[in-house]
Amino acid sequence: MNKPHPTAGLRHVALFVTQFAECEYFYTHLVGMQIEWRPDADNLYLTSGHDNLALHRAPKGFVTDKQQTLDHIGFFLYEKTDVDDWHTYLIENNVVIKAAPKEHRDGTRSFYCADPDGNTVQFIYHPQAKKM
Repeated sequence: MNKPHPTAGLRHVALFVTQFAECEYFYTHLVGMQIEWRPDADNLYLTSGHDNLALHRAPKGFVTDKQQTLDHIGFFLYEKTDVDDWHTYLIENNVVIKAAPKEHRDGTRSFYCADPDGNTVQFIYHPQAKKM
């Protein structure tokens, strides 16, 4: 069989979270994602209009005994100055910052924070991504 057509890109991430309500607040009120679908009290699908983040309430006794393999999830920003604006905004809203804004060698600029469940979230301006 020949290789199929290319994918449309990675636009869906699903996370088990133990701090369900707090993560919902972080991603909707602070980050600005919209609720796309809430099939029940334990599952929530969010969107920025062209992506999908699923939050699934971790089952009782959920414990991972191995190192997390997900390094981080990222939100692209439209302008380089947005990086510092988001950084300031999230600090003002008591979000834990894991790495301050930094200029990267390829012209990108980003910083990292933690969502209420401890997942690392990157806010990044990537000039090449603006062209996609």
